[in-house]
Amino acid sequence: MNAPRPYTLIAELTHRCPLRCPYCSNPAQLTSQPDELSTADWCRVFSEAESLGVMQLHLTGGEPLARSDLEQLIAHAKTLNLYTNLITSGIPLREDRFAALVRAGIDHVQVSLQSTHEDVANEIAGFKGYQQKLDVLKWVKKFELPLTINVVLHRANIDEIEAFIALAEHANADRLELANTQYLNWALTNRDLLLPTENQLEHAAAVAAKHKQRLRGTIDVVFVKPDYFTSTPKACMDGWARRFIHVLPDGRVVPCHAATSIASLAFDNVHNASLAHVWEHSEALNAFRGTAWMPEPCRSCDRRDIDFGGCRCQAYALLGDAAKTDPACALSPDHALIKAARDRSLSGDATKRYIYRGKPTPTG
Repeated sequence: MNAPRPYTLIAELTHRCPLRCPYCSNPAQLTSQPDELSTADWCRVFSEAESLGVMQLHLTGGEPLARSDLEQLIAHAKTLNLYTNLITSGIPLREDRFAALVRAGIDHVQVSLQSTHEDVANEIAGFKGYQQKLDVLKWVKKFELPLTINVVLHRANIDEIEAFIALAEHANADRLELANTQYLNWALTNRDLLLPTENQLEHAAAVAAKHKQRLRGTIDVVFVKPDYFTSTPKACMDGWARRFIHVLPDGRVVPCHAATSIASLAFDNVHNASLAHVWEHSEALNAFRGTAWMPEPCRSCDRRDIDFGGCRCQAYALLGDAAKTDPACALSPDHALIKAARDRSLSGDATKRYIYRGKPTPTG
């Protein structure tokens, strides 16, 4: 089949990160620093992506600031006229290094926040970094760059919507992304503690909608509902290997950050082939591309070209089969699993604590 044209490259530069968020989307087996792509490898990948038609570059991780060559990578992206977005926790970062990133050509910065309360934010992140993040927000606007504040919502912070919006206004943010947790990898491990109640979710959505209208033209307020409270699934990554290319720290090319959890798929690596060849010919990328692979009820559903069957990683995580209908869909024969998870989260042991991913990973 002919592969569609991609427009965004998500470059997962490293798995190193000082935070230990209990909803972390990275896999259990992380790429170690010696196995990360080199500067030259990443520059080649950027160039090959641009030749494919990619226009946007998201630099993410882990924490991309852990790469000492980040300025070089941004500068190379600038020569390719790629619109480059730095997705960061803001840790570790000094103002002088941020100025160097700006000189290199960064176009946009997305900073993550865990809470508007310092003690809660530090507990969720497993790291005392709240004040540092507030400094980074100031630096982004000082250097007149567009700023997105990203908040992963869950039971411990979803009641702070008003406060998050007030913080975004104070920081002169251009976009506030209130994205409910996607329950994969570590988030699935901690699901019973992270799932909000339906009342929490409905209230948060109503508050976000009110402020979205009020701030229209000033701050783009985006509220993303969790799959566990919808009747139809979202088009994960706008469809499997359809518009986004995601390259992992070790060079594997995947359709999304969680796809390596699907044990039946073997992903090609940019060490062994060009990005264009992998995008076009990878068996793993073609496995769920388009709609031909779909079972019923997806195959005959009038939403099959809208949601593309939902999340393949979620189907695999909950059912052990990535080719089945996403259980988040009300038409899935396994939808009861979603309701059972909601019920279980409400009756869970109140003494339980988050399971974190070991110790923070060193940077540098």
